[in-house]
Amino acid sequence: VVDDLERGRVDLGAGMTPLRPAPRLAAVLGLRRLWLKLDAANPTHSFKDRVVSVALSAARAFGFEVAACASTGNLANAVAAHAAVAGMGSVVLVPEGLESGKIAATAVYGGRLIAVRGSYDDVNRLCIELASERDWAFVNVNLRPYYAEGSRTLAFEIAEQLGWRAPDAVVAPMASGSMLTKVAKGFRDLHRVGLLADEPRVTMYGAQAAGCAPIAGAFVEGRDEITPVRPSTVARSLAIGNPADGYYALREVRAGGGAMAVVPEDEVAEGIRLLARTEGLFTETAGGVTVAGLRALVRDGALAPERETVALLTGTGLKTLEALAPARPTGVVAPSIDRVEALLSEEVGR
Repeated sequence: VVDDLERGRVDLGAGMTPLRPAPRLAAVLGLRRLWLKLDAANPTHSFKDRVVSVALSAARAFGFEVAACASTGNLANAVAAHAAVAGMGSVVLVPEGLESGKIAATAVYGGRLIAVRGSYDDVNRLCIELASERDWAFVNVNLRPYYAEGSRTLAFEIAEQLGWRAPDAVVAPMASGSMLTKVAKGFRDLHRVGLLADEPRVTMYGAQAAGCAPIAGAFVEGRDEITPVRPSTVARSLAIGNPADGYYALREVRAGGGAMAVVPEDEVAEGIRLLARTEGLFTETAGGVTVAGLRALVRDGALAPERETVALLTGTGLKTLEALAPARPTGVVAPSIDRVEALLSEEVGR
């Protein structure tokens, strides 16, 4: 299978996204050193390109001809794009009412796109049933073991970009909880094969929006069990009410002495704006959860200011414009210098 994977690799060029210092955001938050991992730089503008590249490479090796998934948006984009470049058919199922940017960025690849009345968890249950009836490669169902491992590449790249060392802390948004656990595993794997000389002691931190916080809610309340919830959140890419890897994310964070934050819904957009104002970066709602969660973790003393921290920004804000609506110009004027000057004077006087 390994040789077949290499020969049939499905690749749009994912990975080696920028790891950028964020001194202005760090100063606002009270952190000594902060890095941002910018996964909007991937081909379909989210970290999902990593996991789909691995999953569909395995699918090709196993002889599948149709790629499929249940998705809250980013995965739909990535599956449709990778299926197109691999010459595979694609069937993508999403909850009805998804952001228009994510719908357009999936439909453009020409595959089948099906909206399902209900939540992501309803869509996922339907895909599990379809996987037993159809000979399709559901990347996050029957190919999930391969799909999940793709997130380890975040840790591999962060360590390489830091000069083959691990940071003190990583802050990640959580949906299923899988990415957080695989990033932690990735650092340990690098040490195991000798690429990190010192044993990594990376503390993992997670964040979820209050409208769908089954994992972070369990952490805050000191529970071991994950209680499913019905999602109602602006952070739709994180809206998984019954997270498959929630227990493992809890275990990983607790074992390393980390913490989780539940971000109020009205602070998600503020997290997006704070990042944009300080670092000139426009992230999606999941990134807003990361930034707002990071602020809460530092404020509450869960993340020490002196710790070198990496925050994972998993997608672009162009996919979730609705979260910032209504957005309007600061003013409308006639094409006249005098009118511009008058408008600017009015703003200064306010």
